[in-house]
Amino acid sequence: MDLDELFDGWERGWSGRDPGAFAAVCEPDVHYEDPLTPEPLRGLDALAAHAGRLWAAVPDARVNATGPRLGDGTFACAPCRLLGTHTGSLGRLTATGRAVDVHAVVYAELANERLRRVRAFFDAYGAATALGVLPRHGTAGERALLMLRGFGLRG
Repeated sequence: MDLDELFDGWERGWSGRDPGAFAAVCEPDVHYEDPLTPEPLRGLDALAAHAGRLWAAVPDARVNATGPRLGDGTFACAPCRLLGTHTGSLGRLTATGRAVDVHAVVYAELANERLRRVRAFFDAYGAATALGVLPRHGTAGERALLMLRGFGLRG
């Protein structure tokens, strides 16, 4: 399976709301992390449960490629974008009705032409500002938040 087939299948799993789709592109004991996972997830069932939480919060979620996939046969990465509308609860965050548009990079260790260890990187602060949970960059609210966190900003 080449990189495009592998990452197309990965994106189909997230976009198609089909937990079984991950089995076609992931090792059975896949290891997965992203900014929303407090601990690394292990196995297809844990990955499917995590995806299910996203699908409940963003039922129209879709993941699209945003650039070329790169790899050397052992490691690979793929830039992508998650799009949708936040209409369901995500943890303690109730539905906001706002658009979700998050750019991410998926970095993976490969084994047997499948995803063995996957890490998704995205700007959690940017996603939170888009949902209205945190103040936007450059605003008085952001400056106040940074002062409270002890970054030493003055006046």
